[in-house]
Amino acid sequence: MGKATGFLEFPRQNEGYEPVVKRVKHYKEFVFALSDSEAKLQGARCMDCGIPFCNNGCPVNNIIPDFNDLVYRQDWKSAIEVLHQTNNFPEFTGRICPAPCEAACTLGINELPVGIKSLEHAIIDKAWEEGWVKPQLPRHKTGKTVAVVGSGPAGMAAAQQLARAGHDVTVFEKNDRIGGLLRYGIPDFKMEKSLIDRRMEQMQAEGVTFRAGVMVTDGELPAGIKNYARETISAQALMEQFDAVVLAGGSEVPRDLPVPGRDLAGIHFALEFLIPQNKEVAGDGANEIRAEGKNVIVIGGGDTGSDCVGTSNRHGATSVTQFELLPQPPEEENKPLVWPYWPIKLRTSSSHDEGCERDWSVATKEFIGENGKVTALKACRVEWKDGRMQEVEGSEFILPADLVLLAMGFTNPVGSMLEAFGVDTDARKNAKASTEGERAYHTNVPKVFAAGDVRRGQSLVVWAIREGRQAARSVDAFLMGHSDLPR
Repeated sequence: MGKATGFLEFPRQNEGYEPVVKRVKHYKEFVFALSDSEAKLQGARCMDCGIPFCNNGCPVNNIIPDFNDLVYRQDWKSAIEVLHQTNNFPEFTGRICPAPCEAACTLGINELPVGIKSLEHAIIDKAWEEGWVKPQLPRHKTGKTVAVVGSGPAGMAAAQQLARAGHDVTVFEKNDRIGGLLRYGIPDFKMEKSLIDRRMEQMQAEGVTFRAGVMVTDGELPAGIKNYARETISAQALMEQFDAVVLAGGSEVPRDLPVPGRDLAGIHFALEFLIPQNKEVAGDGANEIRAEGKNVIVIGGGDTGSDCVGTSNRHGATSVTQFELLPQPPEEENKPLVWPYWPIKLRTSSSHDEGCERDWSVATKEFIGENGKVTALKACRVEWKDGRMQEVEGSEFILPADLVLLAMGFTNPVGSMLEAFGVDTDARKNAKASTEGERAYHTNVPKVFAAGDVRRGQSLVVWAIREGRQAARSVDAFLMGHSDLPR
Protein backbone atom coordinates (compact mmCIF):
# COMPACT_ATOMS: atom_id res chain seq x y z
CA MET A 1 0.00 0.00 0.00
CA GLY A 2 1.05 3.58 -0.54
CA LYS A 3 1.05 4.31 3.20
CA ALA A 4 1.80 1.10 5.04
CA THR A 5 1.36 2.72 8.45
CA GLY A 6 -1.61 4.90 7.53
CA PHE A 7 -4.07 2.91 9.62
CA LEU A 8 -1.93 3.75 12.67
CA GLU A 9 -1.65 7.44 11.88
CA PHE A 10 -5.02 8.61 10.60
CA PRO A 11 -8.51 8.34 12.17
CA ARG A 12 -11.61 7.53 10.17
CA GLN A 13 -13.09 10.62 8.52
CA ASN A 14 -16.85 10.38 8.02
CA GLU A 15 -18.79 12.34 5.44
CA GLY A 16 -20.52 15.44 6.76
CA TYR A 17 -24.24 16.20 6.92
CA GLU A 18 -26.13 19.43 6.46
CA PRO A 19 -27.66 20.45 9.83
CA VAL A 20 -31.05 18.88 10.56
CA VAL A 21 -32.82 22.23 10.84
CA LYS A 22 -31.87 23.01 7.22
CA ARG A 23 -32.13 19.65 5.50
CA VAL A 24 -35.67 18.82 6.67
CA LYS A 25 -36.85 21.82 4.65
CA HIS A 26 -35.93 20.29 1.28
CA TYR A 27 -35.61 17.00 -0.61
CA LYS A 28 -32.09 17.40 -1.99
CA GLU A 29 -29.10 15.32 -0.95
CA PHE A 30 -27.47 16.67 2.20
CA VAL A 31 -24.32 14.52 2.52
CA PHE A 32 -21.00 16.30 1.98
CA ALA A 33 -18.58 14.03 0.14
CA LEU A 34 -14.98 13.85 1.32
CA SER A 35 -12.59 16.43 -0.08
CA ASP A 36 -9.61 15.22 -2.08
CA SER A 37 -7.31 15.60 0.91
CA GLU A 38 -9.74 13.83 3.26
CA ALA A 39 -10.17 10.98 0.77
CA LYS A 40 -6.40 10.68 0.44
CA LEU A 41 -6.03 10.12 4.19
CA GLN A 42 -8.95 7.70 4.23
CA GLY A 43 -7.34 5.71 1.42
CA ALA A 44 -4.12 5.67 3.41
CA ARG A 45 -5.90 3.79 6.22
CA CYS A 46 -6.30 0.68 4.03
CA MET A 47 -4.02 -1.95 5.54
CA ASP A 48 -1.65 -4.27 3.73
CA CYS A 49 -3.69 -7.03 5.35
CA GLY A 50 -2.78 -9.86 2.99
CA ILE A 51 -6.31 -11.22 2.62
CA PRO A 52 -8.72 -8.41 1.67
CA PHE A 53 -11.93 -9.66 3.24
CA CYS A 54 -13.61 -6.48 2.01
CA ASN A 55 -13.60 -7.88 -1.53
CA ASN A 56 -15.73 -10.85 -0.49
CA GLY A 57 -17.86 -8.72 1.82
CA CYS A 58 -18.86 -6.68 -1.23
CA PRO A 59 -21.55 -8.48 -3.29
CA VAL A 60 -20.10 -7.14 -6.58
CA ASN A 61 -16.56 -7.97 -5.40
CA ASN A 62 -15.21 -4.46 -5.85
CA ILE A 63 -11.40 -4.42 -6.00
CA ILE A 64 -11.32 -2.26 -2.90
CA PRO A 65 -7.64 -2.24 -1.82
CA ASP A 66 -6.61 -1.18 -5.33
CA PHE A 67 -8.90 1.84 -5.55
CA ASN A 68 -8.14 2.77 -1.94
CA ASP A 69 -4.45 2.91 -2.83
CA LEU A 70 -5.11 4.86 -6.02
CA VAL A 71 -7.10 7.47 -4.09
CA TYR A 72 -4.21 7.76 -1.63
CA ARG A 73 -1.92 8.40 -4.61
CA GLN A 74 -4.57 10.83 -6.00
CA ASP A 75 -4.75 8.86 -9.25
CA TRP A 76 -8.48 9.36 -9.54
CA LYS A 77 -8.80 8.37 -13.19
CA SER A 78 -7.25 4.95 -12.56
CA ALA A 79 -9.44 4.62 -9.45
CA ILE A 80 -12.67 4.96 -11.45
CA GLU A 81 -11.38 2.50 -14.04
CA VAL A 82 -10.83 -0.07 -11.28
CA LEU A 83 -14.21 0.68 -9.70
CA HIS A 84 -16.09 0.37 -12.98
CA GLN A 85 -14.56 -3.06 -13.62
CA THR A 86 -16.99 -4.56 -11.10
CA ASN A 87 -19.72 -1.96 -10.51
CA ASN A 88 -21.77 -0.30 -13.25
CA PHE A 89 -23.32 2.29 -10.93
CA PRO A 90 -21.05 3.28 -8.01
CA GLU A 91 -22.95 6.57 -7.64
CA PHE A 92 -25.93 4.48 -6.46
CA THR A 93 -24.06 2.19 -4.09
CA GLY A 94 -21.80 5.00 -2.86
CA ARG A 95 -24.92 6.68 -1.52
CA ILE A 96 -27.39 4.01 -0.43
CA CYS A 97 -25.47 0.77 0.08
CA PRO A 98 -25.17 -0.23 3.77
CA ALA A 99 -21.53 -1.11 3.05
CA PRO A 100 -21.08 -4.78 3.98
CA CYS A 101 -17.52 -4.29 2.71
CA GLU A 102 -16.81 -2.11 5.74
CA ALA A 103 -18.18 -4.76 8.09
CA ALA A 104 -15.61 -7.14 6.57
CA CYS A 105 -12.69 -4.67 6.73
CA THR A 106 -9.73 -6.16 8.62
CA LEU A 107 -9.06 -2.85 10.34
CA GLY A 108 -12.61 -3.06 11.70
CA ILE A 109 -11.63 -5.88 14.04
CA ASN A 110 -10.29 -3.45 16.62
CA GLU A 111 -10.65 0.02 15.06
CA LEU A 112 -13.17 1.90 12.96
CA PRO A 113 -13.03 0.41 9.44
CA VAL A 114 -11.81 2.19 6.33
CA GLY A 115 -14.55 4.46 4.94
CA ILE A 116 -14.84 2.44 1.74
CA LYS A 117 -18.32 3.70 0.87
CA SER A 118 -17.24 7.34 1.19
CA LEU A 119 -14.27 6.67 -1.11
CA GLU A 120 -16.55 5.06 -3.69
CA HIS A 121 -18.79 8.12 -3.47
CA ALA A 122 -15.81 10.46 -3.93
CA ILE A 123 -14.35 8.50 -6.86
CA ILE A 124 -17.49 8.40 -8.99
CA ASP A 125 -18.45 12.01 -8.29
CA LYS A 126 -14.94 13.08 -9.32
CA ALA A 127 -15.22 10.95 -12.47
CA TRP A 128 -18.47 12.62 -13.53
CA GLU A 129 -17.06 16.08 -12.77
CA GLU A 130 -13.98 15.41 -14.88
CA GLY A 131 -15.94 13.89 -17.78
CA TRP A 132 -14.34 10.45 -17.48
CA VAL A 133 -17.64 8.55 -17.57
CA LYS A 134 -18.30 8.03 -21.25
CA PRO A 135 -20.35 5.60 -23.34
CA GLN A 136 -18.58 2.30 -23.99
CA LEU A 137 -19.62 1.25 -27.47
CA PRO A 138 -19.38 -2.38 -28.57
CA ARG A 139 -16.70 -3.29 -31.09
CA HIS A 140 -19.30 -5.02 -33.22
CA LYS A 141 -23.05 -5.69 -33.23
CA THR A 142 -24.29 -9.26 -32.89
CA GLY A 143 -27.70 -8.85 -34.46
CA LYS A 144 -29.25 -10.45 -31.37
CA THR A 145 -32.10 -8.79 -29.48
CA VAL A 146 -32.80 -8.86 -25.73
CA ALA A 147 -35.79 -7.58 -23.76
CA VAL A 148 -35.21 -6.56 -20.15
CA VAL A 149 -38.38 -6.31 -18.07
CA GLY A 150 -37.82 -3.90 -15.19
CA SER A 151 -35.52 -0.89 -15.02
CA GLY A 152 -34.26 -1.08 -11.44
CA PRO A 153 -30.58 -1.68 -10.69
CA ALA A 154 -30.69 -5.33 -11.82
CA GLY A 155 -32.38 -4.47 -15.11
CA MET A 156 -30.15 -1.48 -15.77
CA ALA A 157 -26.97 -3.46 -15.03
CA ALA A 158 -28.04 -6.35 -17.26
CA ALA A 159 -29.05 -3.99 -20.06
CA GLN A 160 -25.79 -2.06 -19.98
CA GLN A 161 -23.64 -5.18 -19.99
CA LEU A 162 -25.60 -6.77 -22.83
CA ALA A 163 -25.46 -3.60 -24.92
CA ARG A 164 -21.69 -3.47 -24.46
CA ALA A 165 -21.54 -7.06 -25.72
CA GLY A 166 -23.14 -5.83 -28.94
CA HIS A 167 -26.75 -6.92 -28.48
CA ASP A 168 -29.76 -4.72 -29.20
CA VAL A 169 -31.40 -4.22 -25.80
CA THR A 170 -34.83 -2.82 -24.99
CA VAL A 171 -35.81 -2.12 -21.38
CA PHE A 172 -39.51 -2.20 -20.48
CA GLU A 173 -40.73 -0.36 -17.37
CA LYS A 174 -44.35 -0.21 -16.19
CA ASN A 175 -43.89 3.14 -14.43
CA ASP A 176 -43.71 6.40 -16.31
CA ARG A 177 -40.02 6.94 -15.60
CA ILE A 178 -37.00 4.64 -15.68
CA GLY A 179 -35.27 3.49 -12.49
CA GLY A 180 -37.60 1.13 -10.63
CA LEU A 181 -37.40 1.55 -6.86
CA LEU A 182 -34.22 3.57 -7.32
CA ARG A 183 -36.53 6.17 -8.84
CA TYR A 184 -39.66 5.72 -6.77
CA GLY A 185 -38.77 3.87 -3.58
CA ILE A 186 -35.73 5.84 -2.43
CA PRO A 187 -36.34 9.47 -1.45
CA ASP A 188 -34.48 12.19 -3.32
CA PHE A 189 -32.80 13.33 -0.11
CA LYS A 190 -30.93 10.00 -0.13
CA MET A 191 -30.30 9.85 -3.87
CA GLU A 192 -31.24 12.52 -6.36
CA LYS A 193 -32.79 11.19 -9.54
CA SER A 194 -30.52 13.16 -11.85
CA LEU A 195 -28.02 10.38 -11.15
CA ILE A 196 -30.33 7.91 -12.89
CA ASP A 197 -30.99 10.31 -15.76
CA ARG A 198 -27.33 10.75 -16.67
CA ARG A 199 -26.76 6.98 -16.57
CA MET A 200 -29.73 6.59 -18.89
CA GLU A 201 -28.12 9.03 -21.31
CA GLN A 202 -24.91 7.01 -21.24
CA MET A 203 -26.81 3.75 -21.81
CA GLN A 204 -28.84 5.24 -24.66
CA ALA A 205 -25.60 6.29 -26.32
CA GLU A 206 -24.44 2.68 -25.91
CA GLY A 207 -27.52 1.47 -27.76
CA VAL A 208 -30.07 0.70 -25.03
CA THR A 209 -33.69 1.57 -25.82
CA PHE A 210 -35.96 2.48 -22.89
CA ARG A 211 -39.73 2.05 -23.05
CA ALA A 212 -41.43 3.45 -19.95
CA GLY A 213 -45.12 3.15 -19.17
CA VAL A 214 -45.31 -0.34 -20.65
CA MET A 215 -46.53 -3.21 -18.49
CA VAL A 216 -45.62 -6.76 -19.46
CA THR A 217 -48.58 -8.74 -18.10
CA ASP A 218 -52.28 -9.23 -18.58
CA GLY A 219 -52.97 -9.26 -14.84
CA GLU A 220 -53.39 -6.51 -12.27
CA LEU A 221 -50.92 -5.22 -9.72
CA PRO A 222 -51.67 -6.13 -6.09
CA ALA A 223 -53.12 -3.71 -3.56
CA GLY A 224 -50.67 -1.06 -2.49
CA ILE A 225 -48.79 -0.74 -5.80
CA LYS A 226 -50.17 1.76 -8.28
CA ASN A 227 -50.00 0.97 -11.96
CA TYR A 228 -48.77 3.89 -14.04
CA ALA A 229 -48.58 1.90 -17.29
CA ARG A 230 -49.91 3.63 -20.39
CA GLU A 231 -49.89 0.48 -22.49
CA THR A 232 -49.39 -3.26 -22.14
CA ILE A 233 -47.46 -5.87 -24.06
CA SER A 234 -47.92 -9.60 -23.69
CA ALA A 235 -45.29 -12.09 -22.67
CA GLN A 236 -45.93 -13.95 -25.92
CA ALA A 237 -45.15 -10.83 -27.94
CA LEU A 238 -41.81 -10.42 -26.18
CA MET A 239 -40.98 -14.08 -26.73
CA GLU A 240 -41.71 -13.69 -30.44
CA GLN A 241 -39.89 -10.37 -30.92
CA PHE A 242 -36.71 -10.99 -28.90
CA ASP A 243 -34.01 -13.65 -28.82
CA ALA A 244 -33.84 -13.55 -25.01
CA VAL A 245 -35.82 -12.02 -22.15
CA VAL A 246 -34.46 -10.97 -18.75
CA LEU A 247 -37.02 -10.62 -15.96
CA ALA A 248 -35.79 -8.03 -13.47
CA GLY A 249 -39.08 -6.74 -12.12
CA GLY A 250 -38.13 -6.68 -8.46
CA SER A 251 -40.14 -7.79 -5.43
CA GLU A 252 -43.14 -5.50 -5.02
CA VAL A 253 -45.85 -7.28 -3.07
CA PRO A 254 -45.85 -5.58 0.35
CA ARG A 255 -46.29 -7.50 3.59
CA ASP A 256 -49.67 -6.61 5.10
CA LEU A 257 -50.83 -6.37 8.72
CA PRO A 258 -54.25 -8.05 8.94
CA VAL A 259 -55.47 -6.85 12.34
CA PRO A 260 -58.84 -5.32 13.30
CA GLY A 261 -59.26 -1.83 11.86
CA ARG A 262 -56.87 -2.40 8.93
CA ASP A 263 -59.47 -1.01 6.51
CA LEU A 264 -59.61 2.40 8.20
CA ALA A 265 -58.59 5.42 6.15
CA GLY A 266 -55.12 6.73 6.95
CA ILE A 267 -53.36 3.33 6.90
CA HIS A 268 -51.09 2.85 3.90
CA PHE A 269 -48.30 0.69 2.59
CA ALA A 270 -44.99 2.55 2.62
CA LEU A 271 -44.74 2.78 -1.17
CA GLU A 272 -48.22 4.31 -1.36
CA PHE A 273 -46.62 7.21 0.51
CA LEU A 274 -43.10 7.21 -0.95
CA ILE A 275 -43.87 6.76 -4.66
CA PRO A 276 -46.24 9.76 -4.92
CA GLN A 277 -43.78 11.84 -2.90
CA ASN A 278 -40.96 11.12 -5.35
CA LYS A 279 -43.34 11.92 -8.19
CA GLU A 280 -44.21 15.20 -6.50
CA VAL A 281 -40.54 16.12 -6.17
CA ALA A 282 -40.13 15.32 -9.88
CA GLY A 283 -43.01 17.66 -10.72
CA ASP A 284 -45.45 14.89 -11.62
CA GLY A 285 -48.32 15.89 -9.33
CA ALA A 286 -48.97 16.30 -5.61
CA ASN A 287 -48.74 13.52 -3.05
CA GLU A 288 -52.27 13.09 -1.70
CA ILE A 289 -51.05 11.39 1.49
CA ARG A 290 -49.87 14.14 3.84
CA ALA A 291 -48.14 13.89 7.20
CA GLU A 292 -48.08 17.52 8.27
CA GLY A 293 -49.70 18.13 11.63
CA LYS A 294 -50.26 14.41 12.16
CA ASN A 295 -49.10 11.77 14.59
CA VAL A 296 -47.34 9.32 12.30
CA ILE A 297 -46.60 5.72 13.21
CA VAL A 298 -44.25 3.72 11.00
CA ILE A 299 -44.46 -0.05 11.46
CA GLY A 300 -41.23 -1.72 10.38
CA GLY A 301 -37.67 -0.92 11.41
CA GLY A 302 -35.80 -1.29 8.11
CA ASP A 303 -34.59 1.13 5.45
CA THR A 304 -38.05 1.66 3.97
CA GLY A 305 -39.37 2.58 7.40
CA SER A 306 -36.49 5.02 7.80
CA ASP A 307 -37.41 6.60 4.46
CA CYS A 308 -40.97 7.06 5.72
CA VAL A 309 -39.60 8.75 8.84
CA GLY A 310 -37.47 11.20 6.85
CA THR A 311 -40.31 12.02 4.47
CA SER A 312 -42.79 12.52 7.32
CA ASN A 313 -40.42 14.94 9.01
CA ARG A 314 -40.10 16.92 5.79
CA HIS A 315 -43.88 17.12 5.60
CA GLY A 316 -43.95 18.60 9.09
CA ALA A 317 -45.41 15.75 11.13
CA THR A 318 -46.35 16.52 14.74
CA SER A 319 -44.70 13.29 15.90
CA VAL A 320 -43.10 10.26 14.27
CA THR A 321 -42.89 6.89 16.02
CA GLN A 322 -41.32 3.77 14.55
CA PHE A 323 -42.08 0.26 15.81
CA GLU A 324 -40.08 -2.90 15.28
CA LEU A 325 -41.37 -6.36 16.15
CA LEU A 326 -37.91 -7.76 16.95
CA PRO A 327 -35.89 -6.91 20.08
CA GLN A 328 -33.58 -3.92 20.13
CA PRO A 329 -30.18 -5.02 18.80
CA PRO A 330 -26.98 -4.31 20.76
CA GLU A 331 -25.32 -0.95 20.25
CA GLU A 332 -22.03 -2.68 19.44
CA GLU A 333 -21.60 -6.02 17.71
CA ASN A 334 -19.57 -8.88 19.11
CA LYS A 335 -16.76 -8.56 16.58
CA PRO A 336 -14.81 -11.71 17.53
CA LEU A 337 -18.03 -13.66 16.98
CA VAL A 338 -19.35 -12.15 13.74
CA TRP A 339 -16.45 -10.61 11.80
CA PRO A 340 -16.14 -10.56 8.75
CA TYR A 341 -19.88 -11.14 8.35
CA TRP A 342 -22.64 -8.55 8.48
CA PRO A 343 -23.30 -7.87 12.18
CA ILE A 344 -26.59 -7.37 13.94
CA LYS A 345 -26.32 -4.10 15.83
CA LEU A 346 -28.29 -0.93 16.43
CA ARG A 347 -28.17 1.32 13.39
CA THR A 348 -29.38 4.89 13.50
CA SER A 349 -30.04 6.53 10.14
CA SER A 350 -29.88 10.20 9.25
CA SER A 351 -33.71 10.18 9.17
CA HIS A 352 -33.84 8.98 12.77
CA ASP A 353 -31.57 11.86 13.76
CA GLU A 354 -34.11 14.26 12.27
CA GLY A 355 -36.71 13.28 14.85
CA CYS A 356 -38.22 9.93 15.66
CA GLU A 357 -39.25 7.87 18.68
CA ARG A 358 -38.14 4.29 18.16
CA ASP A 359 -39.45 1.27 20.02
CA TRP A 360 -38.70 -2.44 19.78
CA SER A 361 -40.46 -5.69 20.65
CA VAL A 362 -43.81 -4.09 19.86
CA ALA A 363 -46.71 -5.87 18.13
CA THR A 364 -49.74 -4.06 16.75
CA LYS A 365 -53.04 -5.59 17.91
CA GLU A 366 -55.66 -3.23 16.55
CA PHE A 367 -56.26 0.05 14.73
CA ILE A 368 -58.81 2.33 16.38
CA GLY A 369 -60.82 4.88 14.41
CA GLU A 370 -63.62 7.38 14.30
CA ASN A 371 -65.83 8.13 11.30
CA GLY A 372 -63.88 5.63 9.22
CA LYS A 373 -60.46 7.19 9.89
CA VAL A 374 -57.66 5.86 12.05
CA THR A 375 -57.14 7.81 15.27
CA ALA A 376 -55.08 5.47 17.42
CA LEU A 377 -53.18 2.23 17.53
CA LYS A 378 -53.40 -0.48 20.18
CA ALA A 379 -50.15 -2.38 20.68
CA CYS A 380 -48.43 -4.60 23.21
CA ARG A 381 -44.97 -5.62 24.30
CA VAL A 382 -43.67 -8.99 23.16
CA GLU A 383 -40.80 -11.20 24.18
CA TRP A 384 -39.02 -13.87 22.20
CA LYS A 385 -38.35 -17.31 23.61
CA ASP A 386 -36.87 -20.13 21.56
CA GLY A 387 -37.60 -18.18 18.41
CA ARG A 388 -41.26 -17.71 19.27
CA MET A 389 -43.04 -14.47 20.03
CA GLN A 390 -45.14 -14.17 23.19
CA GLU A 391 -47.21 -11.23 24.38
CA VAL A 392 -46.12 -9.74 27.68
CA GLU A 393 -49.12 -9.91 29.96
CA GLY A 394 -50.54 -6.52 30.92
CA SER A 395 -48.34 -4.63 28.43
CA GLU A 396 -51.06 -3.22 26.17
CA PHE A 397 -50.90 0.48 25.36
CA ILE A 398 -52.58 2.93 22.99
CA LEU A 399 -50.91 5.66 20.95
CA PRO A 400 -52.59 8.40 18.91
CA ALA A 401 -52.17 7.79 15.19
CA ASP A 402 -53.44 9.95 12.34
CA LEU A 403 -51.28 8.28 9.70
CA VAL A 404 -49.94 4.72 9.80
CA LEU A 405 -47.33 3.54 7.29
CA LEU A 406 -46.70 -0.18 6.88
CA ALA A 407 -43.02 -0.74 6.06
CA MET A 408 -42.62 -4.42 6.83
CA GLY A 409 -40.90 -5.48 3.66
CA PHE A 410 -41.98 -7.29 0.53
CA THR A 411 -42.99 -10.91 0.21
CA ASN A 412 -42.55 -11.72 -3.49
CA PRO A 413 -42.61 -10.33 -7.03
CA VAL A 414 -45.78 -9.55 -8.91
CA GLY A 415 -47.13 -12.98 -9.75
CA SER A 416 -49.01 -12.00 -12.89
CA MET A 417 -45.78 -11.28 -14.77
CA LEU A 418 -44.25 -14.65 -13.89
CA GLU A 419 -47.49 -16.41 -14.71
CA ALA A 420 -47.64 -14.70 -18.08
CA PHE A 421 -44.27 -16.20 -19.02
CA GLY A 422 -45.00 -19.56 -17.36
CA VAL A 423 -41.99 -19.22 -15.07
CA ASP A 424 -41.74 -21.70 -12.19
CA THR A 425 -41.51 -20.20 -8.71
CA ASP A 426 -39.84 -21.32 -5.51
CA ALA A 427 -41.40 -21.71 -2.06
CA ARG A 428 -41.34 -17.93 -1.57
CA LYS A 429 -43.04 -17.29 -4.94
CA ASN A 430 -39.85 -15.86 -6.45
CA ALA A 431 -38.77 -16.79 -9.97
CA LYS A 432 -36.94 -20.09 -9.75
CA ALA A 433 -33.47 -19.96 -11.29
CA SER A 434 -30.08 -21.19 -10.14
CA THR A 435 -26.97 -18.99 -10.06
CA GLU A 436 -24.58 -21.84 -10.86
CA GLY A 437 -23.57 -23.77 -13.93
CA GLU A 438 -24.32 -23.35 -17.61
CA ARG A 439 -27.95 -22.46 -16.91
CA ALA A 440 -27.21 -19.75 -14.37
CA TYR A 441 -30.15 -17.33 -14.06
CA HIS A 442 -32.06 -19.35 -16.68
CA THR A 443 -35.66 -20.11 -15.73
CA ASN A 444 -37.57 -23.21 -16.80
CA VAL A 445 -38.78 -21.30 -19.87
CA PRO A 446 -36.43 -21.35 -22.88
CA LYS A 447 -34.64 -18.01 -23.41
CA VAL A 448 -36.18 -16.44 -20.27
CA PHE A 449 -33.80 -15.40 -17.47
CA ALA A 450 -34.44 -13.87 -14.04
CA ALA A 451 -32.21 -11.63 -11.92
CA GLY A 452 -32.38 -9.37 -8.90
CA ASP A 453 -35.17 -9.28 -6.34
CA VAL A 454 -37.57 -11.10 -8.66
CA ARG A 455 -35.30 -14.14 -8.23
CA ARG A 456 -33.65 -13.79 -4.80
CA GLY A 457 -36.35 -11.86 -2.94
CA GLN A 458 -36.06 -8.36 -1.52
CA SER A 459 -32.44 -7.41 -1.09
CA LEU A 460 -29.88 -4.64 -1.54
CA VAL A 461 -29.19 -2.48 -4.58
CA VAL A 462 -25.64 -3.86 -4.70
CA TRP A 463 -26.97 -7.43 -4.89
CA ALA A 464 -29.28 -6.39 -7.73
CA ILE A 465 -26.34 -4.96 -9.68
CA ARG A 466 -24.38 -8.17 -9.13
CA GLU A 467 -27.24 -10.35 -10.34
CA GLY A 468 -27.88 -8.13 -13.36
CA ARG A 469 -24.22 -8.39 -14.38
CA GLN A 470 -24.07 -12.14 -13.90
CA ALA A 471 -27.35 -12.72 -15.71
CA ALA A 472 -26.06 -10.64 -18.62
CA ARG A 473 -23.06 -12.95 -18.92
CA SER A 474 -25.34 -15.99 -18.97
CA VAL A 475 -27.59 -14.41 -21.60
CA ASP A 476 -24.57 -13.50 -23.72
CA ALA A 477 -23.26 -17.08 -23.51
CA PHE A 478 -26.73 -18.40 -24.38
CA LEU A 479 -26.93 -16.20 -27.47
CA MET A 480 -23.34 -16.50 -28.67
CA GLY A 481 -22.10 -19.83 -27.32
CA HIS A 482 -19.57 -18.11 -25.06
CA SER A 483 -19.15 -14.79 -23.24
CA ASP A 484 -16.29 -12.44 -22.55
CA LEU A 485 -18.41 -10.29 -20.22
CA PRO A 486 -17.02 -10.06 -16.68
CA ARG A 487 -19.07 -11.40 -13.81
